[in-house]
Amino acid sequence: MTNAQILAACRSNWEYRGIDDASMREMLDELSAHLEDAEAAGRTAQDVVGGNVRTFAAAWARARAPLPRRVLRAASIGCYFAGWVLLIPYLTRWTTQLDVTPGNLSFWGVLAAVTVAWNLRRGSLGLLRSWGVALLVALPAGILVDWLAGDGPLFTLPLWAPPLLLLPGLPYAVADARARKNAAAADAA
Repeated sequence: MTNAQILAACRSNWEYRGIDDASMREMLDELSAHLEDAEAAGRTAQDVVGGNVRTFAAAWARARAPLPRRVLRAASIGCYFAGWVLLIPYLTRWTTQLDVTPGNLSFWGVLAAVTVAWNLRRGSLGLLRSWGVALLVALPAGILVDWLAGDGPLFTLPLWAPPLLLLPGLPYAVADARARKNAAAADAA
């Protein structure tokens, strides 16, 4: 395995595990320096990371960000994206209340489940492609549930619910945006 392949495998593992961008960049820089030092000393990359790169990356991720912190971050970011997705119907319909039907609930649930399952199983396709694949599954599911259960509202969601969902993930989103901005500035310099 080349150094670039090892770094790519570690990056994807750390993205999957929810390591923030700033920490991931720091970890990649440190690993890259260790790999270069090993190469200069005549050792192989396997001497640095061991026999299994995924195990190495997972152990480093656990040491860097313990599971409770990663779960909190993932849940907060999930709520953040759910808040933005829920806000769209309010803005497109110019309403202060949204009727949630069984079809809507199944559509968004299947969309989220397929997106997460695809990214966990196959890795990231990019946001647009993964949502495209998820739409191919979620749209028929939503239509089928609407047809079977009817389109009567289950409950009404007030306008304050989406902004409330945005709040937990806002600090993480701001921190990630700052880290990307700083990384872009560092790369340009």
